[in-house]
Amino acid sequence: MDAISAKKLASGPVLNEEDTQALIRRLRAGEIEVQDLLLAGHLRLVYSIVARFLNSGHDPEDLFQIGSIGLLKAIKKFDLSYNVRFSTYAVPLIIGEIRRFLRDDGPIKVSRSVKETAVKVRRANDELRKKLDREPRISEIAEFLELCEEDVIEAIEALRAPSSLEEKVFQDDGNPVYLVDRVKQEDSGEEGLVEGLALRQIMKALTPREQRIITARYFENKTQTQVAEELSVSQVQISRLEKAILTRLRQMLL
Repeated sequence: MDAISAKKLASGPVLNEEDTQALIRRLRAGEIEVQDLLLAGHLRLVYSIVARFLNSGHDPEDLFQIGSIGLLKAIKKFDLSYNVRFSTYAVPLIIGEIRRFLRDDGPIKVSRSVKETAVKVRRANDELRKKLDREPRISEIAEFLELCEEDVIEAIEALRAPSSLEEKVFQDDGNPVYLVDRVKQEDSGEEGLVEGLALRQIMKALTPREQRIITARYFENKTQTQVAEELSVSQVQISRLEKAILTRLRQMLL
């Protein structure tokens, strides 16, 4: 499907969950032609996800095509027994496909002007360190280079190596806590809708007790010991329950 055809299809009606599952049943029964109807009925979802990657330096049409591949994978892999909405299942696959493309396509794109500023900032930092016999402040580097502090900060951050989400942050009750466990993003506009969609639907599949454990651990930053005291169980039980819940959630998404 080319970009022009995809845009025309995306302007069509959005499939509701009932119609989506009905078409998936027909697809599983061998009606291959309904696959195009499923694609057309969810292309707006792809566009809403692509919108959050518009600052990546890549052509939006390329990102749309990659996102459509993720949607197609979701259509082929979705199992009606998952007991979740199709969009809930599709969102992580679409996002994952785009992020994989961005990762494999090369490092984070940084403009030439920012790179040049970063070189100047690095040299100024070395020179001022020797002159002041200490690490210079951002304001001092900005004054030395006759730049605003925002430009200096942008140059420093743009070339900083990104942290891995698997990086260990600290030990919590003897269990390692990784950066991914503590990352929080402020929801706004399309991004908030996309990220919140999967989370809300998946949480509904948990029991009230399981929901409380996940909420306390990953949204209230409580330790396993604190959660155990709240639920009147042992820390070992919370550890086992948490691992089991996360395993179930991963299976629902993957």
